[in-house]
Amino acid sequence: MQIEIRIPNVGESVKEAILAQWYKKDGEKVRKDEAILVIETDKVTLEIVAEADGVLKIKVSEGETVAVGAVVGVIETSATASQAVETKPAAAASETPSQKTVESAVKPADSQKRQIMPPSVRHLVAEKNIDISNIAGTGPGGRITKSDVLLYLDSGLGRQISVVTVSEPQKSDEESVTRKPMTPIRRRIAARLLESKQNTAMLTTFNEIDMSRAMEIRTQYKDIFQKKYGLSLGFMSFFVKAVVEALKAFPELNAFIEDGDILYHHYYHIGVAIGAERGLVVPVIRHADKLGFAGIEQAIFDYVNKIKENRLELSDLEGGTFTVSNGGVYGSLLSTPILNMPQSGILGMHKIEKRPVVSDEQIVIRPMMYVAMSYDHRIVDGREAVTFLKRIKECVENPERMLMEI
Repeated sequence: MQIEIRIPNVGESVKEAILAQWYKKDGEKVRKDEAILVIETDKVTLEIVAEADGVLKIKVSEGETVAVGAVVGVIETSATASQAVETKPAAAASETPSQKTVESAVKPADSQKRQIMPPSVRHLVAEKNIDISNIAGTGPGGRITKSDVLLYLDSGLGRQISVVTVSEPQKSDEESVTRKPMTPIRRRIAARLLESKQNTAMLTTFNEIDMSRAMEIRTQYKDIFQKKYGLSLGFMSFFVKAVVEALKAFPELNAFIEDGDILYHHYYHIGVAIGAERGLVVPVIRHADKLGFAGIEQAIFDYVNKIKENRLELSDLEGGTFTVSNGGVYGSLLSTPILNMPQSGILGMHKIEKRPVVSDEQIVIRPMMYVAMSYDHRIVDGREAVTFLKRIKECVENPERMLMEI
């Protein structure tokens, strides 16, 4: 019996996808609910799992563009174990040096872990000469993801066992270049950013926020918060709550231009920009005005996990009315965020840095954050934009105001 592996329908506007990666080789055994391939569309990256135990037969190679509904492989459920390709313990002559390095770094007890590692992760493990028995996989079925490996390296443990091989540089009369096709997501991001620059009257206003009180509250309650909800209390929830309060006061920032009309939204769907391996995505926290700090942090936590595991759905990205982007996690001190069309506003958070400021006629040191708010000048005047950002500043500097709704 054969079970067809088809490209799923991920949204009405998505007609094709790129088969980015097979996690298994042709002829290898697969198990039910095991991730076997990953596809990329212009909006999401999605893993596809096996529907049954059996032997994989690949019909479409990696890198091919396929239509939604197309059959890219089959699972032969009646195949016996003898029909499957066995993994040899010794490296074959055809293997690349990096594959041999992976084999030497993998203990026999870890062979199953190795089998479910994507090729990109295998390459990183080989490059850094990492013993994967020290890494706990967080992907589906305990699969080790690239994020797991990077986190392991950042912890310092990976650096202790990494081996750096210095080789003679290759001499060439010509300067070498590498040409890689843009992924669908990267093409979509590029098109959307260009469209935003060309079709909006975008302007950016700036301010700075004293994070002292927010940091005090976070320090005071983070342990209790963690114990009660099982979540870390981050600053993003402070800003999402502050944005909602500001949007209530200035509805133009929660509105779109549509067919010559201004469409005002009476709900607050806040997009949160999250950097992913294949590009920036903006999942939406729906009805953020009805969520507390824990609800917002839980939504962000769930989206981060879905992105890591390639489970993000098209519906997760649709319907946002305003966006918050945090470049501070990467060390950005100041930037001008680009509008996420058709939205009329986006808030950019940045790095918290101690700076001398004047308070009560005294020069004091305070943890300060620059914030930037880009807006569509066609429907938002400068006065409203500046006052909107000032309202966010007031709420974050005095979080109690958000609780009192004043």
